[in-house]
Amino acid sequence: MQTILHTNIQVDRERAKNAFAAYVENYNASDEKIKLKIDHTYRVADLCEQIARSLALDEKAVNLAWLAGLLHDVGRFEQIRNFGTFIDADSVDHAQYGADILFGLDANEGGKIRDYITDASEDMRLEQAIRCHSAFRIPEEYDEETKLLSNILRDADKIDILRVNVDTAPEEIYNVTTEELYQAEVTKAVMESFFEEHATLRSIKKTPIDHLVGHISLVYELVFPISRRLVEEQGYLDILLGFESKNPKTREQFVLINDRMRHFLKHGHTPYV
Repeated sequence: MQTILHTNIQVDRERAKNAFAAYVENYNASDEKIKLKIDHTYRVADLCEQIARSLALDEKAVNLAWLAGLLHDVGRFEQIRNFGTFIDADSVDHAQYGADILFGLDANEGGKIRDYITDASEDMRLEQAIRCHSAFRIPEEYDEETKLLSNILRDADKIDILRVNVDTAPEEIYNVTTEELYQAEVTKAVMESFFEEHATLRSIKKTPIDHLVGHISLVYELVFPISRRLVEEQGYLDILLGFESKNPKTREQFVLINDRMRHFLKHGHTPYV
């Protein structure tokens, strides 16, 4: 595992936090969807810092990882304003949207990144990490240090997504009623994907409970030892695995989901018996 991230960038955290606060002032913080993304942003930045420190990165690299966390969901706020949903398949790829807001749609169009940091030397690495933070896979063409930054951000985001799914009413996340969620069945494609032990593609999620199972499946993708430890310590995964559906078939499905995830947490990616 590559654990070196060379950077000379100096991140002024107060400037960056003030820029983010000014940006989100343009949105209604009393809207539950806006509030949850503001809170999520700060937690992801903190998790990026924790993961980076666990890798013994130097202070400049730790600050760069923290900044990536602060910036990663800038696109969510415009997504809510313009589409009213967090479901990318029903609206826009929020990661790409956020990168466009920060860095511009093309080389001749400036974005908001200079509000956060004056030094442009890490713009490409930050942009690439933000663009891929919710992608199924990191692009192979990324250099090793950009992959490292991307993996730190992706792990941090996944860890906190589990918390969001526990702390936030399902209708705020999935645009459905609680009753719809508790009556839904996991589709065959999502069950098969879960048992292949990888993240669930957005394109195969059809029911409200598919989205919840898809979020549980993010645990399969965690890269760093501290990330899995944090998930187990926080307990949000346990709550999600304990989902008590009103649908008998879904209850049976969750017995299998729970069993497979427990096996994975204990043994890793090994043949399941």
